[in-house]
Amino acid sequence: MTRPFRFGVTMMAPSAGDEWRKKCRRAEELGYDVILVADHLGMPAPFPALVAAAEATERPRVGTFVLNAGFWNPALLAREVATTDALTGGRLELGLGTGYVRSEFDAAGLPWPTAGERVSHLVRTIEEVDRLLTSPEHRPEPRQRPRPPLLVGGDGDRVLKVIAEHADIAAFTGTRGVPGDPDGRLTVLTAEAVGERVAAYQRFAAARSAPAELNLLIQVVEETRDRRATVRPSLGRVPHLTEDEALEVPILLLGTVRQMADQLRAQRERYGFSYIAVLERSLEAFGPVIEELRGE
Repeated sequence: MTRPFRFGVTMMAPSAGDEWRKKCRRAEELGYDVILVADHLGMPAPFPALVAAAEATERPRVGTFVLNAGFWNPALLAREVATTDALTGGRLELGLGTGYVRSEFDAAGLPWPTAGERVSHLVRTIEEVDRLLTSPEHRPEPRQRPRPPLLVGGDGDRVLKVIAEHADIAAFTGTRGVPGDPDGRLTVLTAEAVGERVAAYQRFAAARSAPAELNLLIQVVEETRDRRATVRPSLGRVPHLTEDEALEVPILLLGTVRQMADQLRAQRERYGFSYIAVLERSLEAFGPVIEELRGE
């Protein structure tokens, strides 16, 4: 079954109240379905930012994209989620991940767990938050029942198994962390590697009663009539990719509006990605693509 497209934008720049509300209203005008906030130090605090986004808009849902589970105690997180869902009128989508930037743990005064420990904590967080929010005794109560939709992001096998078991939305980054890098630098996956990760997830999810929605975060959106000339200056940052491979990378969206729309149609057919998110810097550039794909 082909899902209809849905579009989100991840707001990353700290802004004063009026500027924040203006950005969120602009996202609504451009047709975005979800306004998202990340969970990195130096960026807006997710939950108050989402409440303000919902107050400034009428139609878009709001979501965390994604919370660093290592920063959160499950009971306190459940309180935040329930309160935010109630204050936004049931528009919240909860996104969770393991956390991958060691320097942020250091800055927060938190120990840096191993990868396995971070995944284990993610599982405990998901299970405990789910238990609390679905309990009729939990206060405050979330607006959505049994709980807000859960998005989980990651691409390692163990995380993909967690996503297959628990998530309503499976989020793929199209990247992989550089081993040992404290600042969480990422390397870009080829189209074939992304396909392999999606195929692995599908194997783990084979027993699901209902398929999850598949999400992809687009890193670059640039309208151009010469895709090759546009990608060449970036090849030095992706030395493992040829020019042709770079042009096929799912997280790079280059071309005319029609070409970009066709790329997303083809990626939905190939991988199943129907929920497309972009970064705040691409807020305006992606708007015409949303218009081109609206209703599909």
